[in-house]
Amino acid sequence: MASKFELYGYGVFTTIAVVGDEPFRWESHWRRLTANAQAIAIDLSLYPKTSTYTTLLQALRAKNIVNGKARITFSDQRLSPLWMDTPPPCETALTIIAGEGRHVPDRFRLSISPYTVNSRSPLVGIKSCNYVENILTLDEAKGRGFDEAVRVNEKGEITSGAMANLFWLKDGVLVTPTLATGCLPGTTREFILENLDCHEVEAPIGELDAADAIFLTSAGLGVAEVAEFDGRKLRPSCHPIKSILPWAS
Repeated sequence: MASKFELYGYGVFTTIAVVGDEPFRWESHWRRLTANAQAIAIDLSLYPKTSTYTTLLQALRAKNIVNGKARITFSDQRLSPLWMDTPPPCETALTIIAGEGRHVPDRFRLSISPYTVNSRSPLVGIKSCNYVENILTLDEAKGRGFDEAVRVNEKGEITSGAMANLFWLKDGVLVTPTLATGCLPGTTREFILENLDCHEVEAPIGELDAADAIFLTSAGLGVAEVAEFDGRKLRPSCHPIKSILPWAS
């Protein structure tokens, strides 16, 4: 019989940047993982923070990853109660994969996705393994020749990209969507908010038409500056967001 993970993608994950042999922002990633697991009732009692970190380092060394990324996944291996009368005790599996960093195009092209985010979904703010919508959003954008796409929520407010958080500049002011819009609380987003002046807003998609610069951020991308938004070419910015990460050039 298939597990809840195999049947429904019942799990949580995080992708963590690796810089000079070290996982970047480990504490932030662990805090989000445990909060997300608790929110959807995944038991992590067999996976203390220290031992999970050790397992992560072993996975990085086994693949000789010095600068790259790793994905940590906790998946619910119980059988679904829809398929049996008495579900077994909690059973969670840990999977870690490691690899090189994501390629960032020299001229990053961004569009607007036709697929909206439901800001009232029970999965809002949770990085669950049910990522089909995100993949479809990215594939649709790439099918039109773009590298990523902005998603809006049911109210028409900017949320994020398919696989990244979103920031933009207007008249020298850095802004990003609030979590209330339905965007994911990314760890790179958190790092930027801790270290730069930034306004969290609930803004309509039209705000991007007047933006002076647009940036996508994630552990895999780092900070990627958008060169073209739906056909409008943007001038390169000198804002410190571009160099805030330890591996930024």
